[in-house]
Amino acid sequence: MSQPQSQEPTRHFSWFLRGARSAFSVPGLILASAFVGFAGLAKAAGLSLWETVFMVGVVWALPAKVVLVGAILSGVSLPAAAFAVALSSIRLMPMVVALVPEMRTERTPRWVLYTLSHFVAVTSWVLAMQHFRDVSREMRTSYYAGLGITLILANMLLVAFVYTVAGSLPPPMMAALLLLTPLYFLTSLWGSARERAMHVAMIIGMIAGPLVHLVAPSFDLLIAGLVGGAVAFAWHKRNRARST
Repeated sequence: MSQPQSQEPTRHFSWFLRGARSAFSVPGLILASAFVGFAGLAKAAGLSLWETVFMVGVVWALPAKVVLVGAILSGVSLPAAAFAVALSSIRLMPMVVALVPEMRTERTPRWVLYTLSHFVAVTSWVLAMQHFRDVSREMRTSYYAGLGITLILANMLLVAFVYTVAGSLPPPMMAALLLLTPLYFLTSLWGSARERAMHVAMIIGMIAGPLVHLVAPSFDLLIAGLVGGAVAFAWHKRNRARST
């Protein structure tokens, strides 16, 4: 019994390295390209180099950082900016709820799950859900720790570098790079959907979004999401009733 226990730290470190290697992939490259645009946006907003790099590590999710920079540019108060960032981060809660049960075991400490929840964002979530099927449940926390830490540290270094040379990139290119992350999220969700209802929700949401924006631009995403989700849920329940 002592031999397997002595090999446990080695196994965890091995899976940590595998998670770190999985960060260097096409999704990771797309995320890095989006952070190139964020570095230029933060510099244009008047943030210092250290403030920008610190924001990458602490806030992490790119849309939340864009919301924060937008709040700084608008000159809103600190409580209002914090509230806007919190609202933008609520969208990550379903990802956390879906990911944590995939990593949790009877021996997993809660503080480990709380810490790893900080790394949850679009790219890390998609990569983890794609690769967890090939990782034993006992090693998934180590794998995801390697993935999340590598993504954050790599993009902190990238942002620090791009910040110093942001003046050489034209603004349209910076804006185009920012759009790669939502496009990647859309295609990844479509490809990884396990139920046809998810495709229905995405199609309805994409159609309803621009239409609702004409009527209620302040609530277009919320209303489109509710409509798309409700239609997809009804479609799914109807198909299950037919099959039974």
